[in-house]
Amino acid sequence: MFVSSHRLQQAVRILHRGGLVAHPTEGVWGLACEPLNPQAVMRLLAAKQRSPDKGLILVAAHIDAVLPYLAPGNDAILQQAEATWPGPVTWLMPAAPNTPWWLRGTHENIAVRVTAHPLAALLCLAFGGALVSSSANVSGHPAACHSWQVRAQLGEWVDMNLAGDLQTPGQPSEIRDAATGHSLRVAGLDKR
Repeated sequence: MFVSSHRLQQAVRILHRGGLVAHPTEGVWGLACEPLNPQAVMRLLAAKQRSPDKGLILVAAHIDAVLPYLAPGNDAILQQAEATWPGPVTWLMPAAPNTPWWLRGTHENIAVRVTAHPLAALLCLAFGGALVSSSANVSGHPAACHSWQVRAQLGEWVDMNLAGDLQTPGQPSEIRDAATGHSLRVAGLDKR
């Protein structure tokens, strides 16, 4: 999957300025922003019409980028997650005490994934860490499987579409609870 270095650097500049970048992931288009910028996260939530209480997913190119957001002393849970990464499995793990509320919502856990998507991973690497990456759609509407669907649903909210292809179109990442091992979402079916 090719993306020019110019487009990638443009996306990184937008993210560092608090902007929103739409990008392909394993199964659906994601909407990324800088996780430690509360204004960027609130803008993403406003675009999606999503409650901050629900929390968000962090994606990264490697595990080291999500470790600062995770509570220490959970080596067994971390090994369980590492067995599925990189890949389309998001894990709910105990959050570090200093993890911002706007990432956790009303939960003690944080959702994290080490992505297997080459462009999503490249974006995280170029940015220099984990990114918020929520599905690029208005909450309650179908997830976007094409960039035109992102534009149709989110329009002017999106500062840049980083072109690319999905790996398994229409199948959002599985979400597993690290404490129980139970799947809360399998192939896009939310079991909560």
